[in-house]
Amino acid sequence: MTDRRPHWVYGPGEEPDPRFTLANERTFLAWVRTAMAMLAGGVALHALGLPGSTWVRTTIAVLLVLFGALVTVLALVRWARVERAMRTRSALPGFGLGFVLTLAMVIGALLLAVAFV
Repeated sequence: MTDRRPHWVYGPGEEPDPRFTLANERTFLAWVRTAMAMLAGGVALHALGLPGSTWVRTTIAVLLVLFGALVTVLALVRWARVERAMRTRSALPGFGLGFVLTLAMVIGALLLAVAFV
């Protein structure tokens, strides 16, 4: 047993090659940067007085902020699941986070298209 937390991630299995663990951490941080960009985009969209419908701008800004928060949580869950899978030498989890981000971008693009027409 290890003192590292969370125990449900680091407890079972054996230590994987450090390169894989570090790559998993870099991937997590890349998702966090993406989420921060979504948060910044939502704040910027709300702060800038763009022409068009106020409700559309507000809706997109709120969705960007919410999706940014969701991506951050899902990135942490994905990091933990991948780390645990590497430690227990089991199959890596599916890539649902990419689908969530794709959905967020498509919804945002459609709302922006409606706002600018």
